[in-house]
Amino acid sequence: MTATTAEQTGIEVIELLRANGFARVHERFAAHLQALVSAEKLHAAWDSVQQQHGRVTEVGEAVGEAGPSGTTAVRIPVHLEHGELMIELIVDDAGRLAGLQLTPPTTPWRLPAYVDETKFDEQDVTLGRDPFTVHGTLSAPRRSTGCPAVVLLAGGGPFDRDETTGSNKPLKDLAWGLASRGIAVLRFDKVTYTHRDVATRMDGFTMTDEYVPYAVAAVDALRAHPAVDAERVFVLGHSMGGKVAPRVAGAEPAIAGLILMAADAEPMHRAAVRVTRYLVSLSPDGEVAAQSAIETLTRQAELVDAPELSPATPASELPLGLSAAYWLDLRDYDPVAAAAAVGKPMLILQGGRDYQVTVDDDLARWRAGLDGRPGVTIRVYDADNHLFFPGTGPSTPAEYTPPQHVDPQVVTDIATWLTTR
Repeated sequence: MTATTAEQTGIEVIELLRANGFARVHERFAAHLQALVSAEKLHAAWDSVQQQHGRVTEVGEAVGEAGPSGTTAVRIPVHLEHGELMIELIVDDAGRLAGLQLTPPTTPWRLPAYVDETKFDEQDVTLGRDPFTVHGTLSAPRRSTGCPAVVLLAGGGPFDRDETTGSNKPLKDLAWGLASRGIAVLRFDKVTYTHRDVATRMDGFTMTDEYVPYAVAAVDALRAHPAVDAERVFVLGHSMGGKVAPRVAGAEPAIAGLILMAADAEPMHRAAVRVTRYLVSLSPDGEVAAQSAIETLTRQAELVDAPELSPATPASELPLGLSAAYWLDLRDYDPVAAAAAVGKPMLILQGGRDYQVTVDDDLARWRAGLDGRPGVTIRVYDADNHLFFPGTGPSTPAEYTPPQHVDPQVVTDIATWLTTR
């Protein structure tokens, strides 16, 4: 599918939304998105935006760019009576919508109470090799020498260095919270954020390509910094960043230890089915309405495990629109075994209310493989969700939107662990 066709698809979707054609938009969704978002949910989301910001007054120009695995990312600004909405779509090679996000104006990020900006300075860094370099930020405590340091790795998806989610920036919370406590921190934009077309330009793009070269370069940059103790540089990974962190440590023996936050250990294709079932269960009769889409996603997940999966298998036949090369790399990787093999000190943190990476499905695997080993500490924060935001009741995606910050106790525990290694 050409970018022009994808851009036209985006315009058509907006016109359907304006005409209340939510069922017709839902018909265009890929299987996994059909399972996650019903026509009724789409209708409610659109009504909510218009109630807050008014009706559509103008639709801007659609801009498409190559996305992962043959998809096209399309961004369309939509002017409302009282603000502007950015509609972002992912159109797959079959012309179906693999992603649809309505991004209304966000509340500016504000300092967490645990940050003291007078305690550290920041500088820009560039990591990686041309043509796929990325930019990042190094936060260094003022007038310090011999301080511990940590590289932050964001979760799965095209995240910026702050892991921006709506009005929230969990990795910035962590970076500034730790820098306020005498720890140097380096965080960086993911290559899939800076170069949206990297998967199509880099043959056989995998999770390793997405993370490892940049994480190793970040470790090297911290070890060379005059404020840092080169023997105390750690890696902290959140979600998929935690999954891949043991592979980073295997590639760079100088890493002093790992911090794994909500690190998934359940195979991701199986987790995708589990999470989808959870999300559709949040709506009355949700699973019944989404049964066909769940069956399709289940069939795609089964193909990941099948011996006939090969680099030639089309991404459209696989979960989440990811390529066969990406899934083959994931299928052959056991993060718990990799962590055991590197034998580094580890701090493993888990939110008790996390529905994406759970105590029963993921932390249980880390405990089975690592609990009781010297240097391994495991902590569960019962009130926290996947982003380590405290809350109550069952966690939902809507919970990530209101402005909030990473649990102060999590920041304190990480700082204490780093400074006592």
